Amino acid sequence: MKGLLESVIRGLGNGSIYALLALGFVIIYKATRVISFAQPALMLAGAVAVSYLAEVTGFLPAVLLAALLIAAVALGIERVAIRPMVGRPVFVVAIITLGIDVVVRVVVNALIGRDVRQMHDPWGFSLVEFGGLVVQQRWLAMLATTAVLVGLLYAFFRHTRYGLAIRAAAFDQETALAQGVSVGMVFALSWGLAGFLAAIAGMFVGTGQGIEQLTWIVALKALPAIIVGGLDSLGGAVVGGLTIGVVESLFQSYQGEVAPWLGQNFAVVTPYVVMLVVLLVRPYGLFGTREVERV
Repeated sequence: MKGLLESVIRGLGNGSIYALLALGFVIIYKATRVISFAQPALMLAGAVAVSYLAEVTGFLPAVLLAALLIAAVALGIERVAIRPMVGRPVFVVAIITLGIDVVVRVVVNALIGRDVRQMHDPWGFSLVEFGGLVVQQRWLAMLATTAVLVGLLYAFFRHTRYGLAIRAAAFDQETALAQGVSVGMVFALSWGLAGFLAAIAGMFVGTGQGIEQLTWIVALKALPAIIVGGLDSLGGAVVGGLTIGVVESLFQSYQGEVAPWLGQNFAVVTPYVVMLVVLLVRPYGLFGTREVERV
């Protein structure tokens, strides 16, 4: 039982990273109806920014500065590359975000170089005893930080004018425009929030293991998370990310004993297996809005 609980906590920690990335995907999708494939590049850029800034300012100030920096970069991307595409087919805009992802990663990879960049985080692989369980400090830090950010996002969307504007535009852009909501501002703010969350996620991806040019691949696991939770559900993004993390961790711990015939490293593909199962049962995700179309 102890090993099982420790595996679940590890999964919740890693799932917190997927949840932060999934929240960025969902926020942009709700505001613009476009899936932004630039999130992996923003995550990688955030991690690299933290690694450089931490050498000058210390770790915690570096995290905040890097998150604000990547939010500003995301705002610039939205203004220069996405805003002119308003009114164009969604597919075209999604392809543009793919191009943005490639361009940003090329620039960031030049900053990383061939060696692994260290994050200079205070946790590393240090262990701590928690309720009789021995877990890594960084997993608890991931969980705590994600819980705080989710709480702040909830308050932002529920109790601030800008949060209400994003919710209104997500519900109906034309009606929001008629009520005086600046849809352009909503688009920009959604990208900024997604960039901020991607930078925090990137920081946690690099803790303990550093950053290399292929680190961005971790962000792809957020795609199954948003499909599982529902493409337009913020709560679903959190649940989906944590679910993917726990399932992946359990397979890493027990698949070799229970189902060795699946082969080694089957845990790598478990997020996509979970996604396929959910799509077969609930095509709109666990918490997604079911769309009814009349033919």
